[in-house]
Amino acid sequence: MSDQVAVVVGAGPGLGLALGKTFAGAGMRVALALRSPGKLEPLGAWADGMAMLYGCDAADPTDVDALFEKVEAELGTPSVVVFNAGTFEPGGILEVKPQDFERCWRIGCFGGFLVGQAAARRMAPAGAGTIIFTGATASLRGSARFVNLASPKFGLRAVAQSMARELGPKGLHIAHVIIDGQIDSERYRHLAADRGPDSLLSPDAIAENYLHLHRQPRSAWTFELDLRPWVERF
Repeated sequence: MSDQVAVVVGAGPGLGLALGKTFAGAGMRVALALRSPGKLEPLGAWADGMAMLYGCDAADPTDVDALFEKVEAELGTPSVVVFNAGTFEPGGILEVKPQDFERCWRIGCFGGFLVGQAAARRMAPAGAGTIIFTGATASLRGSARFVNLASPKFGLRAVAQSMARELGPKGLHIAHVIIDGQIDSERYRHLAADRGPDSLLSPDAIAENYLHLHRQPRSAWTFELDLRPWVERF
């Protein structure tokens, strides 16, 4: 896969970094993009020689176009693109500020549309490529105090479905992954003490599933994949 290029938009130190390492481990050239360039600095030591780091506001059309232009010029046409960006502020429907609701939607849904469109425009001429969107439990269920997450995640799933139906016959594999549970990190590690080993989703294990989606033969493509730890009820 040394001739392939992977782009991860929303490349934080959790799943985003795991995706970068997994794609690089498969021999791909990797681009990691994040809205705040300063947050990319902790990734610098690992990325040196293994990935290119870029700043990109996924909700800004100009930023997204500039990102893909740079990636094409420096690494080549993307073979797989992952949209992993998002933000969330919990709050009751009576208290949520309109500007916060709009910001969460712009990053989590509008950003997915922009990244998906930019990726598809570059993949379509070759009739090949994979675009993967990271979803959540909120992609399927709007819970109390989660309107700022459910709305963009519902919308992102719809974007992915529409793209899959339109672009699948043109050779592009579009997939949506529902992450049903907490991803292992310092923030949630205390939960493992109460629920037992492997009760949090391993970022590396999730990333392996994303790589598997990219490698699927087109005679048996997966559109939607849901991942959860063994203790998670659904």
